[in-house]
Amino acid sequence: MTSALSSGSGRWIVAVTVAGSSMAFLDSTVLSIAMPDIGRDLGADTSSLQWVTTGYLLSLVALILVGGALGDTYGRRRVFEVGVVVFCAASVLCAVAPDTGLLIAARVVQGGGAALLTPGSLAIIQASIRPGDRARAIGAWSGLTGVAAAIGPLVGGVLIAAVSWRAIFLLNLPIGLFTFLAGRRHVPETSDPDAVRGVDVLGAALAAVGLAGVTFWLTGGVGAEGLATAAGVAGVVALAAFLVVESRVPAPMLPLGMFRSRQFSAGNAVTFLVYAAVGGFFFLFASFLQISLGYSPVEAGAASLPETILMLLLSARSGALSERIGVRIPLTVGPVVVGVGLLMLSRVVPGDRYLTHILPGVLVVAIGLVILVAPITATVLAAAGDEHAGVGSGINNAVARMGGLLAVAVLPGLTGLTGDDFYVPSAMTDGFRQSMVICAALSAAGGVLAWLTIRDRRAAPTPEPVEGFCCPVAAPPLRQATSKTS
Repeated sequence: MTSALSSGSGRWIVAVTVAGSSMAFLDSTVLSIAMPDIGRDLGADTSSLQWVTTGYLLSLVALILVGGALGDTYGRRRVFEVGVVVFCAASVLCAVAPDTGLLIAARVVQGGGAALLTPGSLAIIQASIRPGDRARAIGAWSGLTGVAAAIGPLVGGVLIAAVSWRAIFLLNLPIGLFTFLAGRRHVPETSDPDAVRGVDVLGAALAAVGLAGVTFWLTGGVGAEGLATAAGVAGVVALAAFLVVESRVPAPMLPLGMFRSRQFSAGNAVTFLVYAAVGGFFFLFASFLQISLGYSPVEAGAASLPETILMLLLSARSGALSERIGVRIPLTVGPVVVGVGLLMLSRVVPGDRYLTHILPGVLVVAIGLVILVAPITATVLAAAGDEHAGVGSGINNAVARMGGLLAVAVLPGLTGLTGDDFYVPSAMTDGFRQSMVICAALSAAGGVLAWLTIRDRRAAPTPEPVEGFCCPVAAPPLRQATSKTS
């Protein structure tokens, strides 16, 4: 039985799913503020700091499609609850980690928890809210999680300044406790009786090994060059085996046949390029402000707040505009505008003022993201078709996170931010400048690719999640295909 959004049960369902998703959103935005403090406290070099981020993204990308399948098969609330428990337990390990090794391991586990709870949150809404209210419910979910993402960096900065970087991980505990207890009491269990039993364990394992090996090679293997090369070769072999397995198993986590659609493949290629650019920007921006410009954690956290507010206010209107004019123009213009904003930020040097030199670039990046986020999701979902909407949006979300993962792995090595140079103001200034130029080129390439490959299909509606806020830092919004309740 489904619930009306206006009912008590409907409001509880939205509250629980928002609370659970907010933990993952908060961690994706707060951690960048804490990077300099983590590095100084634990004596971490650049490579270790990269793995604090990429370790989380690796397990999330490798398991997010499996997480959605597990929920459909074994119960969405059950898998969502497991994700919350795993995420919170890993958060405690992050908070007490005495060295970077344990912190990275805990972040990998945390990413696995996020892979269970993130797709489950919208799947619960899709299955538990009555059809006529689902659009508004998902819009409320988008807007409220957007608020969490907006205030996350500022809250993180305050916690770091007042307590320690460790406090940002402990913030997840009260949220997780509420989510688990309220979910047990107020969220009905649902599943898909037609779901294929069994999970693509081999595919998930090969994806994880492949991504880990390639990422280890790209980050330089923490100085172990021979081992890094071997890991890179093993990673490539594992990814090739992954493609073979996915073409043969009866219920693959990545249905390769969907990529026969030119529109679907092009939409994901644009997603990869743009979110690689955005991921690289957010990995370095807060650290640049603190190390090169002398900002406090609170000031660095507040610096990107205008961008998130702009996204919150304008995302829905962007979706409506793309319905009227088609997606090709927004997907061409949006990435180019993001690139212009990144080029503006590449010119920032120590001594520049926030209002005249930093804020304009931040706002231009935000405008570009507003233009492109809704259309890129609409493009992928329309190409996937209603019958594959859930897996199509899951693939698009994973591609976006993979773009960010590879950007974080590659940029420091390309721009000289290796070893302890990450903490040297002059090196950080030069590295940030070069990184923003590279990110601007990636984003602009996404716009050119969209112009060459994307075709308008005006009849395709904008997907429901963009009625509210779409978090640009993490990935496009996930959408689950309609399924039956139990």
